[in-house]
Amino acid sequence: MRILLGLFLFTLPLSAQLKLTEVDRTIQVTDGEKLITTFRTDKQVPCLYPLIGPSGSSVTRHFPFKKDVPGEQSDHPHHISFWFTHGLVNGHDFWHEAKGAKPSKIVLKSYADIGESSFTANLTWEHDTKSLLTEKRTYAFTSTNTELIIDLTSTLTALEDITFGDTKEGSLGLRLTPSLRLKGKVAKGSIENSEGHQNKAAWGKRAKWVAYHGPDSQGKASVVTLMDHPSNLRHPTWWHARDYGLLAANPFGQHDFELKKKKPHLGDYLLKKNQSLAQRYRLIIQAGDFDKTTLKNHFQTFSK
Repeated sequence: MRILLGLFLFTLPLSAQLKLTEVDRTIQVTDGEKLITTFRTDKQVPCLYPLIGPSGSSVTRHFPFKKDVPGEQSDHPHHISFWFTHGLVNGHDFWHEAKGAKPSKIVLKSYADIGESSFTANLTWEHDTKSLLTEKRTYAFTSTNTELIIDLTSTLTALEDITFGDTKEGSLGLRLTPSLRLKGKVAKGSIENSEGHQNKAAWGKRAKWVAYHGPDSQGKASVVTLMDHPSNLRHPTWWHARDYGLLAANPFGQHDFELKKKKPHLGDYLLKKNQSLAQRYRLIIQAGDFDKTTLKNHFQTFSK
């Protein structure tokens, strides 16, 4: 009986011993000696990089932090692993890195509530040093030997009237490792969303979640899923899901995604001065094969 009980316990997912540490204005998330991710603020906008899944392999592209990684392409340098921003904020571009224009960037002001498995970053969205928005962004981490879950909650507060413009260039972005792409030399990935749209057909569609699945950079089966919470603005959101490995949840890109609609500002959203907009998302990185029923159950749990 003791042997059988031991075997049973051995098959259960093991909870990670997470630790969050502030180092040089970053937050490092570790499981024992293993680095899971780092919250970085050395680019135009903050991001999580690297992003290590349960298999021990990075599920996001290394560029632009590392260059000339085999199999990677050096396109879209503003695709920085896992990040949140938008391409039109009162006409200013927080999505692309500014070239010759006055800079638009998201600036870390302070950290708060750094716990064993979560932290909050207090941020400001600034154009040419003028603050347009404040943001309270919280990351919460749950890890086992088969799954890594990251919950992101963002509360944006307008310092003046703010219009989030209708553009496909936004908002919560993920740039996946090349093996999870649909096209390219090492691409072996696939896409499926909650509504059953697959691969290129998932682009621009509204869905509760979108999953990329296939081999990670070590060739191990993995699933990377991004979920949109039912309380979010315009849920289910539109998805900028591209065959070259970009996945982005975007509640503001209605005209760009629904190309037959003629009103170019259809997806604009006005956030009045002193008003706030809260958005919640969940990223799930799983070791193993794609299973739609499992993701449906995950979404039901997330929805509660």
